[in-house]
Amino acid sequence: MSTPLFSIITVTYNAEATIGPTLRSVREQTFTDFEYLLIDGSSTDDTVAIVNEAAIGNARVLSEPDNGLYDAMNKGLDLATGRYVIFLNAGDSFHSPDTLMHIARAIEENNEPGIVYGQTDIVDSTRRKIADRHLKAPDKLTLSSFADGMVVCHQAFVAKRELAPLFNTEYRFSADYEWCIICLQHSGCNVYVDETLIDYLSEGVTTANRRKSLLERFRIMCYYYGTLPTIFRHLKFMARFVRYRNKTKNAL
Repeated sequence: MSTPLFSIITVTYNAEATIGPTLRSVREQTFTDFEYLLIDGSSTDDTVAIVNEAAIGNARVLSEPDNGLYDAMNKGLDLATGRYVIFLNAGDSFHSPDTLMHIARAIEENNEPGIVYGQTDIVDSTRRKIADRHLKAPDKLTLSSFADGMVVCHQAFVAKRELAPLFNTEYRFSADYEWCIICLQHSGCNVYVDETLIDYLSEGVTTANRRKSLLERFRIMCYYYGTLPTIFRHLKFMARFVRYRNKTKNAL
């Protein structure tokens, strides 16, 4: 078999209530040069049965115990054969049936860049948009961009597999932030797709553990961008978060 352009990786555990929209968005893609990897942590509900019933072409399912979210993501990376990897968590979905086609076009037109990325919408369980993401993906993405936080949602951050490291499982909630930084360290070209690529379900593991996630992210920022600059930036972050929270409340 030829190497697929994309490896789409979904990590699940007892996700029968949220996996449906994710599977539909993959199955409905008009661009089909991809493999779909479902890495399940031995769910006790009907997650695996729902995935099998979805009958997505070129799909593989691995269901076995793991040591947490990022251990499962590493299993997905180990199995991936595509030239680019996309992590699409249970409950999240591609924004439109043409999303993969648009990403593939950007890859072809830019001679296979290291990273392709775009915007993310926040949706509720009915798939209704409830807010823009509090950080907007910049037109120009560099390593220094992530000093301001996770300016690109992990699901909308498409990385060339050959430069993608394994996730650091020392972190339970923010290893994806460090993963993106390391990808940026090794990418010579980052291409922006000026549209929404991903619909992100508002309630997830990181959302439910926001404080712990932010503490981990602070540690990572200090390591890669320096402690004092990180402290000063966080003074701005506090004001930014208050503005976003007030805007979100007014929109509900």
